[in-house]
Amino acid sequence: MNFSLNEVEATAKRAARGAGYSWGHAEEAAKATRWLCAQGLDGTGALERLLNQNLTASPESHAPNTNECIWAGQKALCPLMAGAALSDCALQLNEAAISLKDVAVPTLLLPFAANAARLLKACATIEYDGTVAITDGYSLTLATAVPDHAQLVSIGLGGTLAETTSPRSRAIPDPLVWAALNQFAHRTYAPATEESRLRGAGSGLSDND
Repeated sequence: MNFSLNEVEATAKRAARGAGYSWGHAEEAAKATRWLCAQGLDGTGALERLLNQNLTASPESHAPNTNECIWAGQKALCPLMAGAALSDCALQLNEAAISLKDVAVPTLLLPFAANAARLLKACATIEYDGTVAITDGYSLTLATAVPDHAQLVSIGLGGTLAETTSPRSRAIPDPLVWAALNQFAHRTYAPATEESRLRGAGSGLSDND
């Protein structure tokens, strides 16, 4: 079972919205998932792990305080909220690295770091508790897997791309993960009403005598 990146992006957007994220954050989630899949990473799995943590139950607790030297929240940082803040503060990377504390599913920060790298026309180096990734916004060097949770993430400019993967045009998500994302997505669908059912094709009703 494989899907185009357009299909992945559309499903990810609805899944994130169904999990309680705003449409803006849902769009960011969709783009991030697509970028990861294009790099050959398990973007759908990363998104599913995040949505299952139900961080939208108290979003203010998982948003970063960008006024501190190290960005942190009251609870584990949501990578979508932190990533959006990183995009807004990308120019700060020209001055110094940005560090984030206690990040859930930090793989989802990679696309936002890539966005900053494209904007600044430079490579960005992302360190996750010892794991290092480097991106110029288009390609990615990642020697070891990113942990499911990171105590400290540092994003700064610099680094040199080494071995990269060829861009992918399709994704092969785990069937259980794909089903879970679709379950989240279904929450965005309006329930059928009696009127909509009656108007539906093949209702079996006829006004002919």
